[in-house]
Amino acid sequence: MKRPILDARHLAPLGAYAPNIFDVIAFVLVIAVLAAIGHSASEIKAPLTELDIAPVHLDPWLLPGYALRTTLRMFAAMGASLIFTFVVATLAAKSRKAELIIIPALDILQSVPVLGFLTFTVVFFLRLFPGSQLGAECAAIFAIFTAQAWNMAFSFYQSLRTLPTDLSEVSRLFRLSPWLRFWRVEAPFATPGLVWNAMMSMSGSWFFVVASEAISVGDTKIALPGIGAWLGLAIEQQDIAAVAMAVAAIAVVILLYDQLVFRPIVAWADKFRFEQTAAQHRPRSWLYDLLRKTRLLKRLTMPIVALAEMLNRISVLRWPLAPIKAPPGWARLTNIAWLVLTIGLTAYGAWLIFSYLSATLGLSDLLQSISLGAMTLLRVLVLIVLASLVWVPIGVWIGLRPAVSDRVQPFAQFLAAFPANVLFPFAVVTIVHFKLDPNIWLSPLMILGTQWYILFNVIAGASVFPTDLREVSTMYRLRSAQWWRKVILPGIFPYYVTGALTASGGSWNASIVAELASWGNTKVEAAGLGAYIAKATDAGDYPRVVLGIAVMAVFVVVFNQLLWRPLYRIAERRFRMS
Repeated sequence: MKRPILDARHLAPLGAYAPNIFDVIAFVLVIAVLAAIGHSASEIKAPLTELDIAPVHLDPWLLPGYALRTTLRMFAAMGASLIFTFVVATLAAKSRKAELIIIPALDILQSVPVLGFLTFTVVFFLRLFPGSQLGAECAAIFAIFTAQAWNMAFSFYQSLRTLPTDLSEVSRLFRLSPWLRFWRVEAPFATPGLVWNAMMSMSGSWFFVVASEAISVGDTKIALPGIGAWLGLAIEQQDIAAVAMAVAAIAVVILLYDQLVFRPIVAWADKFRFEQTAAQHRPRSWLYDLLRKTRLLKRLTMPIVALAEMLNRISVLRWPLAPIKAPPGWARLTNIAWLVLTIGLTAYGAWLIFSYLSATLGLSDLLQSISLGAMTLLRVLVLIVLASLVWVPIGVWIGLRPAVSDRVQPFAQFLAAFPANVLFPFAVVTIVHFKLDPNIWLSPLMILGTQWYILFNVIAGASVFPTDLREVSTMYRLRSAQWWRKVILPGIFPYYVTGALTASGGSWNASIVAELASWGNTKVEAAGLGAYIAKATDAGDYPRVVLGIAVMAVFVVVFNQLLWRPLYRIAERRFRMS
């Protein structure tokens, strides 16, 4: 007899679903969110010409509306990033052929600056939605997406590749299909790390919110209503009070979405910790506790639960796929063919870029961009080392103490989201007044796009470090140096590699705003590839934009292949939990 979709477990007395005070509070929050989304959606459909009629103004009464528009863009980009992560990262982790293309592509994409994407995507989206603000909105959301997706994809990929052998053996023992293995074993194991990287991606995208909302590419200049456009206008007009209000608005927005979104998710994701001993302290969330106490809301979500169970009972998804027996040598032949095809397509793309650039640029331009890239690479290396020395111990200390993590979480998100543009006035004034070398003193601005990837990933690794291993190390009374070398550093190593890898890409991305700082009409420039691309983008010099991005991509790919990929393989072989 077939099992009913709703069995006795779903049935309860009618009084058990009577609305209570928690349902009322939950429905008020839901209605408020839906009303905010509906209000912003109605403005998105407005004609593009209204942005010229009603441009961005530094009116404090408009700031809450600007904050709402920016927040919705960031969450729209976050939704797209999650879909991208589940599809692309899973494919790279499961298929060797796909990995040959996806991982180098991610290396390249994370190194391409936001302005590099805007240079080519703004025109595309404006033509896709002619005369509508929706085109500009899509361009801004896509730019924010490029600041979020790569970090999350690398985190999920790392988690799938370092799945503990115990979980792999259990999935084989129960003969789970690929569908059930993913949703019941792999995705739950990767959830804690993914949540912390999603928070980092959300905060890190604030770094580029000015470039994504105050779009300036050649003759195309669009200022979308938002905190980023407000901040860009305030910096241009040298309005310190407006800059301070923008920072305060960012802090309020971060506090709100931390309490309403991320803190409940962190509390929910704690149940996916891979350990055999219960943790003594668990993260708490007032909203998560409130939702668990609702009655009517649980009743309304029961169809979703029933649908998920029905999908899990579909025979095609429940049974493991029978292995296909390929002829001897066929797998090797297909791998060689795929490698040749990949190299051929890469060579063809490189030839197209060379043909485009050789028409207007010469060898001197190439050598100049390579020398500037070497300068930026040196800054990136120094910042990675400094950030690691500072934030690895701090991240371990925070991650091993859930009570501290709960208090630090919103503060860390605010620091990660703090836009470097706010520090430009102080940097420019200080460098000009004391006649300092911009090549050295502009570099600290790049660290704002570097250190937080390492911190958040180390916190994620330490927070899911098994309690039983901590207890064993305490029982054997390992000394501090031994504990760091034998216990915690191997435990967080896969997470650190992900953080350092994305920090490297984030630093290259940050160079485009950090190496060319301005305050009003005063500009200070550091020699580097980021400044080279920024100036070419502002001038609409597309050949030099393409050249700068191509050289940056080559630097990042080579650096990742020589350093971070070997470390990834070490993490997979030696430091995966079993």
